[in-house]
Amino acid sequence: MSDDLKACPVAATLKVIGGKWTPLILFNLKDQPIRFNALRRAIPEITQRMLTLELRALEADGVVARKVFETVPPHVEYSLTPRGQTLAPIIEAMEVWGTDQLARGAAG
Repeated sequence: MSDDLKACPVAATLKVIGGKWTPLILFNLKDQPIRFNALRRAIPEITQRMLTLELRALEADGVVARKVFETVPPHVEYSLTPRGQTLAPIIEAMEVWGTDQLARGAAG
């Protein structure tokens, strides 16, 4: 990455949320924690492997927290960290823009 891009705030944002599935994951996590399988059902086009990889990357970036419940059977829940919550306005703006585009028949 060139020095110009390293200093670019948009590039810094896209480095975290620029993945194909990342905005959809963040959208589903913005209001509440969600279990892995529920997240998988909410984004049916994503493979289990890709969801796992995206969640790990978001966790490494400090945006998503992973909580393991020691129940029988065990389950895992994901939520936004305080840092991840700061992305909510961006995701909400994308939601508003996308809703407008769908209403216009322009998305697809």
